[in-house]
Amino acid sequence: MAFPSAARSAEATVTPPNEPRAPWRIWRWIVVLLVVGVLHWIAAQWVERHRATLNPSDDEHVPVQVALLKPERIERNPAAVPPAPAARPATRKPAASKPREHVLTAMQSAERAAMQAARAASDAAASAAAANAMPASSASSASGASANASANASANATAPQPAPGAKFSVPPSGDLQYDTFYNGVRNQPGTIHWTSSGERYEMVVSVPLPFVGTFVYSSHGRIDAFGLAPEQYVEKRGHRAEDISIFNRADRKIAFTRTPATLPLPDGAQDRFSMVMQLASLVRGDPTAYKPGVTRQFFVVDSDSGENWPVETIGDETIRTAQGYLETRHFKRLPRREGDQRRIDVWLAPSLGWLPARIVQTEPNGTQFELVWRGKLNADNGAGTDSPDGSANTSPSAAPPAAPEPAPPSPVDSTAPDDTSGNIKP
Repeated sequence: MAFPSAARSAEATVTPPNEPRAPWRIWRWIVVLLVVGVLHWIAAQWVERHRATLNPSDDEHVPVQVALLKPERIERNPAAVPPAPAARPATRKPAASKPREHVLTAMQSAERAAMQAARAASDAAASAAAANAMPASSASSASGASANASANASANATAPQPAPGAKFSVPPSGDLQYDTFYNGVRNQPGTIHWTSSGERYEMVVSVPLPFVGTFVYSSHGRIDAFGLAPEQYVEKRGHRAEDISIFNRADRKIAFTRTPATLPLPDGAQDRFSMVMQLASLVRGDPTAYKPGVTRQFFVVDSDSGENWPVETIGDETIRTAQGYLETRHFKRLPRREGDQRRIDVWLAPSLGWLPARIVQTEPNGTQFELVWRGKLNADNGAGTDSPDGSANTSPSAAPPAAPEPAPPSPVDSTAPDDTSGNIKP
């Protein structure tokens, strides 16, 4: 016999659950997931905006600026003046000159030339006094020698002196090999093809990047009174179309294929990569002038604009390469405007002829592109640029100086004109 209370409990156990509550539970979990996703997104944005605070850079340790160097003319050799004929032909055979690389700077200062002229004048006066003390029979020959010496002294005194300006020595030609890194991850090797002569230069930078292809930057032009003078600068980023900047020196304007806007062309203007070799040429010409805190200003043209780049000397540093450690001098581009977070650092190595040993570009979001020298290091004789096959290039025209402050080679005349006019290559 069943009791009523037992029957009621059995009915309660078989009663189906309340169906309207199931959809409410589903929506509640959806809302929870949305809230968690929003909170994660907010946290990611906060971390991205405060990346600089979490990973502070070395901006606090940048030395105080002690000098600002603006673009200026480089020292040039004057036109050769034929010497006055000597009283007697020289019988000693001149020694053969050692082959040397082209150098645009006039290493003999005006003061030194004046001292030589004064020394020649004093020698002429001494020879005249000796002629007065000699017998009459030899007076005529002595007077002739004195006249020739006086003529040589006057010619040296009136000869055009080297134009003053910044010391400038173009790096030797070579195919430079670099290890490339993207946010610290090693990629395929990159190259810098550099060719220079007394009149022209060409630079092609190739940097492979994952997923986007190879970035190629090329710059070619001539060498004028202000150093490297680009005529065309080309950017090819992966599979995108080329962007070309044209330096029209006849009209003194800069044109772009990316935008119809034009810019006035100032003296000494550079593109993004010729600026590196312009800096290397200036440092090669006078390494002692670039002490920590010294800042040189460059007008640099990009694919659609141009602006002043203040590049400061940070100091001498030792960097690590795949082949060992390398002594370098660190240069850093300072912020171009308030809030500028993009930076470029360049390390030039004296043992490589002041060629770039490391280049790092840091984007505002923290992304880094890096090139690090991967050639051979010959610490005993100052490593030169390596040939494309990996063997050291020891030819006189390509061997860079072995010491951080190399003794300048003898100057040679440059045929590049002092004006800035020129044709544009297509």
